Amino acid sequence: MAPLLDVSDEVRAEIGDEETERLLTGENAPGTYDCTSCRTPGDTGQERTSTVLFVGGETAVLAFAHATCIPSQVVPVSEEQLQGAVRSISIGAGGAAPEGREDGGAGSHDRDPAAGLDPAPRQAVLGITCGLIIVEQQLCPALVVEPTGPVARVGATGGGDDFLPLLIEQGFVPQLDLDRRPAPLPGWSVLLAMGKLHAVLQPGTGGGQPSAWWQAHQPLQVSDGWRAAAARGNEVYVYAGPAGAIGRQPREDLMRDALSRACARGLLVAATMPLAGT
Repeated sequence: MAPLLDVSDEVRAEIGDEETERLLTGENAPGTYDCTSCRTPGDTGQERTSTVLFVGGETAVLAFAHATCIPSQVVPVSEEQLQGAVRSISIGAGGAAPEGREDGGAGSHDRDPAAGLDPAPRQAVLGITCGLIIVEQQLCPALVVEPTGPVARVGATGGGDDFLPLLIEQGFVPQLDLDRRPAPLPGWSVLLAMGKLHAVLQPGTGGGQPSAWWQAHQPLQVSDGWRAAAARGNEVYVYAGPAGAIGRQPREDLMRDALSRACARGLLVAATMPLAGT
C-alpha cells in the first residue's frame, strides 16, 4: 500500500519529480518515523505524513512529520546547523548539548546581535529565554529577547540605546498589557526545527527568502511543554526589552513578574509570530 505522504510543490521542486514519485509509491518512504515537530512516533501507512525538506547552503535533509503538526514545506537553515543535525542523526543522538540553561521549562541563550543593529564597540549580544506564560487564561509559549548591553544604530556615534526604537520601526508594538495577546508581525516567524529552537526569522529583502534576525550557534533545547504549546497554536509570543529591563530569571513565574515590571515601565515591545517549519 502506498504511504500517506504529502509532498508540497516547493518540496517537489527541490527534490525533483523522480524522487517525489519514489516517495509517493513507498520506494524511498519510511514506514515509521519520529515526527520532526512533536518528536513522537508516526506511521506513514496509518496517518497523513508531511515531507519537510531542511535546506542549507550545500546540504538538504528530508524529514517527516505528522500532517496535523505541520504542512509539507521547505525550511531554510544554515549549513552549520544542518551539518550538525546530520551528525546527530548519524550517531542516533538528539544533537549537541546547547549552551545556556533550562530551568523549570525556561531556557536561555546568548547569541548574535539583531540584524540592522550595531553592537560595536559595546559588544552587546542578544539573550533569548524560552518560557511558558499565562495570557488570556491560557498557557502560551514565549521567547524573551534582551541584549547584554546598549545597542546602537549602525553608524551611530552617540551613547544612547536604540534597541526598542529599532524594533518598533521593524513592526514590534509596545506591550502595554501583559494579559493581552501581542499583535501579529507579518513576515516574521520562529524556526523550531527537529524539536529545537534555531532562529527568529525576518522577511527577506525584495521578497526573497527569510533571513535570520537572531540565530543560535547551537540549537537551543526547549521543554516538551513549551514545544507542545507552540505546536498547538502554531505561534509564539516574542517579547523584547532593552538591556537590564528584564534580566535572566531561573523560573517562569519570576520571568513573568519581570516582564510585568518592564511592561509597567514602558520598556517592553512584543509580537506574535507563527512557527516556521517545525
